[in-house]
Amino acid sequence: MQTHCKHPFDDTTENARGERASQRVLTLTAAMTVVEVTAGMAYGSMSLLADGWHMATHAAALGITAFAYRFARRHAGDQRYTFGTGKIGVLAGFASAVALLVVTAVLATECILRLIEPTPIRFTEAILVAALGLGVNLVCAHFLSDPPSHDHNLRAAYLHVLADALTSVLAIAALLTGKVFGWIWMDPLMGIAAAALITRWGVQLLRETCTILLDIAPDQEMLAAIRRAIESDHSTRITDLHVWNISPRQLAAMVSIESRKAKPAAYYRSLLSRFGGLSHVTIEVNEHSEDQV
Repeated sequence: MQTHCKHPFDDTTENARGERASQRVLTLTAAMTVVEVTAGMAYGSMSLLADGWHMATHAAALGITAFAYRFARRHAGDQRYTFGTGKIGVLAGFASAVALLVVTAVLATECILRLIEPTPIRFTEAILVAALGLGVNLVCAHFLSDPPSHDHNLRAAYLHVLADALTSVLAIAALLTGKVFGWIWMDPLMGIAAAALITRWGVQLLRETCTILLDIAPDQEMLAAIRRAIESDHSTRITDLHVWNISPRQLAAMVSIESRKAKPAAYYRSLLSRFGGLSHVTIEVNEHSEDQV
């Protein structure tokens, strides 16, 4: 016999907050992108231009974030999504991580070229624009502050904003030292330093989202605990067990059981009630005689 225990979770409040925040940040980031790219080209600053293109890609990533929230909201009751739309945000986080790493590669390449062939920079104007960019990033970070740990979508947007803020700080530092000491090489060098840090963040987010998208099982301790709970009466054994994420906060489980003294599926389900993340459980119970078990 089988039973399906599905407890739809309601993230309406958090999703609405995330959607509003991502839309605000998208508007500010897109506007600042135009300003920084234009100013970087006009003033000859590689760090400012790189920061502008960095923000441009983040604007695209934030667009993905806003779309993910809207899509999840509109299809929350769509029966075609068997386990709900919980992975939409994870998929958006994965796409954002890929975009982040692509930007990093482009940024590092451009900085190396500028180290080889320096160009004149209008430092004063570039510093003012970089400072404005930092201010915009801080405002955006405030909108996205304290993202829930389970929300990879909002967390990806928050990491994008932090990366933008970091590159803005490095751009200002590079431009100041270039203006004061004449160290033009600091402009592309700071870009390379930013690329290294951003790569680390992107790889971490990529690993976390891939774990969920590829249905990688949770830690072995949880699987062992489930086995102990079901097999505690010594007349029952699990013949097949699958546990995987259907969203950042929800787990699904398929359990096949053989027992000499089979009980209703509801009994075995109650044994798993302490595992709060299990929102969808399928249990198959087969009763066998003693010589079959």
